[in-house]
This record gives sequence, structure tokens and C-alpha cells, in this order.
Amino acid sequence: MIRILSSNIVRYIILVLLQVLVLNHVGLFNMVNPYLYILFILLLPVDTPLYLLLGLAFILGLSIDMFSDTGGMHAAATVFMAFCRPLILLVITPHGGYEHQPLPNLKNMGFPWFMAYSATMVLLHHLVLFNIEIFRFSEFPITLMRAVFSSIFTLTLILISQYLFSSAKQR
Repeated sequence: MIRILSSNIVRYIILVLLQVLVLNHVGLFNMVNPYLYILFILLLPVDTPLYLLLGLAFILGLSIDMFSDTGGMHAAATVFMAFCRPLILLVITPHGGYEHQPLPNLKNMGFPWFMAYSATMVLLHHLVLFNIEIFRFSEFPITLMRAVFSSIFTLTLILISQYLFSSAKQR
């Protein structure tokens, strides 16, 4: 547990600051909003205990909520995403299983696996977040459209960050 926390503190700080200072001010046509901060949960080790995963997701979402004045919406969506993570990892388990304490990133797992994993997680997060924000089933088509477009934008940023930081470590 200490190993997981100590190795991810810098990532947590960078992603929260990037989200709050830059990405919260990016919005295209009031429809597309990138939420790169969820990359913190995506990149936690596969064997992270559920209680720690949910606790970190709550703290992460609450941090974004405090800076964004969104009243718990990000905390709820991030905890839901973290709650679904073990099931998603179970469904997309590679044929040989997971290595001993693998990190679920693009470099370790490959593009198809990472894309399926991150796309599912990002879409779940965005669907919950935007449904909480709108809170009306009559607006579901618009909410679904916002979630899909924002997920595409967020996934693009996630892939760019994975390519940038994996190539920087190889040098």
C-alpha cells in the first residue's frame, strides 16, 4: 500500500493541477470537456486493493470538486469508475493472465488492450458525471452525445500522454 501511494503522489499532483488550471477551462461548444485526471485511477497497479482504489478515487474526485465547485459530482463519478475497474480488468484479462504486479499502461499491455480498458473506463466515468450534472432522463440523448464526444477527447489526451511519457522513459 505504501509503495502504491509513494510512487503515485507526483502523478496525482500533476494531474489535479493540470485539470484544474488548464483543462477545466477547455470546452468546445459547451459539449466537449476533457477530464484527464482520471488517468490517475487508470494507471494504478492491477493488484491495488479495492478499499484503497475507492479511497483514492474519492480523494481524487473530491479534490477536483473542491477546485471546480461541483459539489461531489466528480467524486461520485470517479468512485463509480473505480468500483467498476476490477470487473473490467477481469473481463479483459489477457490469455496468460496478468504478470506479477503489472501497471496497466500502453507500454506494458499494448494498444488494443489499453484502448479497450481506457475507453470503457472513460465512457463509464463520463456517463455518470454528465448524468449527475443534468439529472434528467429527458436530456439523455444530449447527455449521451456529450459523454461520447468528451470521452473521445479525453482518450486522445490519454493516448498522447502515454506516448509522450513512455518514449521519455525509454531514452
